[in-house]
Formats: sequence, C-alpha cells, structure tokens
Amino acid sequence: MDLHAYLRERRDLLEAALERALPRVSDLPQRLHESIRYSVMAPGKRLRPILVMASAEAVGGSAEAVLPTACALECIHAFSLIHDDLPCMDDDDTRRGRPTNHKVFGEAMALLAGDALLALAFELVASNASAVAPDRLVSAVAMIARASGTWGMVGGQVMDIEAEGRPISGEWLQQIHARKTGALLTASSVVGALLAGGAEEQLERLREYGAHVGLAFQIADDILDVVGDEEKIGKPVGSDQKQDKATYPKLYGLERSLAMARTESTAAIAAVEPLGPSAEPLRAIAHYIVERDL
Repeated sequence: MDLHAYLRERRDLLEAALERALPRVSDLPQRLHESIRYSVMAPGKRLRPILVMASAEAVGGSAEAVLPTACALECIHAFSLIHDDLPCMDDDDTRRGRPTNHKVFGEAMALLAGDALLALAFELVASNASAVAPDRLVSAVAMIARASGTWGMVGGQVMDIEAEGRPISGEWLQQIHARKTGALLTASSVVGALLAGGAEEQLERLREYGAHVGLAFQIADDILDVVGDEEKIGKPVGSDQKQDKATYPKLYGLERSLAMARTESTAAIAAVEPLGPSAEPLRAIAHYIVERDL
C-alpha cells in the first residue's frame, strides 16, 4: 500500500476535524485558545489519532465515525507535550522546529492550555454518545483515562524523571516506556476498534499490536535523539543525554537498540496478521515507526 498517501489522507481528515473541534481564537479567553491552537495545530505525525482511525477500519468500521475520539487522542498528546516542555520538566525551548508553548505564551498559560486540552479530550469522546453503544463508550473513556494517568503516561513521566542520572535495569526501562509512551499508543490502537464494534479477539490482537508498537516507537525515538536530523525530528538532538535520561541506546548501545526496535515492530505486525487485508495500514505503520529517518 502507499502508506504516505494513507497518512496524508487521514491527517487531512483529522486536521479538518480539529479545526471544528478546537475553541476559536475569537472566543474568550482568547489567549488561552491561541495557546491551545498553537500546539495542537502545529505540524506533526498525528500518529495516535491515525491509529484510532486505522484500528476502526481494521475491524470494518470507518475513520469518519471515530473522528471525535481521534481528535481527543491528539488533544491528550498535545497536552503531554506542552507540559513535558515546561521548565519544571524537560525545560525545552523548541518543539517541532518552533518555540515551545511556554516560550510563546508563558508558563502559566501553557500549563492551563494543557489542562484545558485534557478536559476537552473527554468532552470530545463523550460527544460521540449518540453513535456508539453506551457500554463501548464507557469502556473507551475508561481506557483513555487509564492510559493518560498514573497507570500510563503521567506515571511513566514520573518514573522517567526519577530515573534521571540513576542506573536502572532493562526491565525498569521497559516499564517506563510502556507507561510513558506505550500506554497511549496502545489505547489509540484499540479504542477505534472498540467504538467500531470490534470483537474481543480482535481487540486483544490490537492490544498486543499497540504494546509492541509503543515500545518500538520509543526505542526509535531514543535512537533518533542520538543520530537523528534535528530539522526532521523537530527538537534538539542530544537532549536525552544532556538530561542524563534513561534510554535504550544508553543501556544497550545503538546497534542492539535498533535490533530491539525491529523485533518489536515485527511482533506488532504479526499480532494483527489474523485481521487480514483491512489491517494493512497498521502493519505498514509498524514498519514505518522503526525505519523513519534511521
């Protein structure tokens, strides 16, 4: 399949939906809405919402039917990036080749923009109530909330901060990444299919896919922080080393890390093989995640 065409089409679909879903700059408080739009509408891969759409399609649903939830996942991702960049966290000045949110709007506004985006995400998921079976919608809300909070992304960020400058085991590093990055990617890989009426066996395949894809993605990100092109990845190369973060290249070296990423990608592809041709975009994405600019 032509993955680049697929990603471009789904990205265009998503960004049109985001334009409709996000508060208008003309609405009060205007500065907050400028801050929100600055980060959400910044150029990006849109991987999480595209996985929501692709997982729905993999079980016979449509991308359009899960757009509100796809937008929600992008809002949560944007919230996490805004907060990660703050001086109290990673203290980054640039994101996706532009000044970070707090550099443009100030720390207080960036903090509040992230808070507002997390709330908006659940408003968007709930907005799909008339088109989805109630039990599936409740399960989707619970899945996204768990992946976002202490059992997922937020908890992983805490573990990542606590690991800075400390020797840790490979098992502990995997736990950090499974929560910080993997949990939301796994939720993205399952929730679209859940809302589209996927069977439990299909959802389990997609959970397995998401877990492997999440780890592959983070290992690849760790590698790109060492050898990537700063203009392409949209952030300073070497920031992980500067902050003495726990990473796969630091623990295993570049060559072994790349082999591990490819192993995870292969496992993700195998997980959704039984879903047939409709899961081809998911398989192509799993391959792309590891091979991008490496």
